[in-house]
Amino acid sequence: MTPFRTSVCGIQELAGHCEAQVSHVVSILDPDWPVPQAFGDFGEHERLELRFHDVIEPEVGMIVPEAEHVEELLAFGRDLTSGAHLLVHCHAGVSRSSASMALIIAQAMPALAADRVFSEVLRIRPVAWPNLRIVELGDAQLGRGGALTTALHDL
Repeated sequence: MTPFRTSVCGIQELAGHCEAQVSHVVSILDPDWPVPQAFGDFGEHERLELRFHDVIEPEVGMIVPEAEHVEELLAFGRDLTSGAHLLVHCHAGVSRSSASMALIIAQAMPALAADRVFSEVLRIRPVAWPNLRIVELGDAQLGRGGALTTALHDL
């Protein structure tokens, strides 16, 4: 559906994507987590590394996703071309990564209805629980008027 190939996974699944000709990676890690060694086995690729916790509200000792993180994500997504293969990962491949993939899809396909954005995310990653804060921030930055947030609540 998207003009580029898409994959979502968790850290433990990264090695399974080494031969998938991934051209772009969004790597979402906890702030103190090391860079996954599996990237050494990937071919040449562009990588955006974002570091924040999987939280939706401020908590003591936690770094919440911020508008700047989403700005970086969307800027990275704007560079994707039809020949690209995007892999988005977080620790489990469920929350931060699925929310980020939803925003990249919504940006790449602005006419796509918000509910269809999340249908596509679920097609890519059937076990997805997108991080609400990331979706809310992206909804605002993409000018979707709350449609992505509403569609997420209806998911």
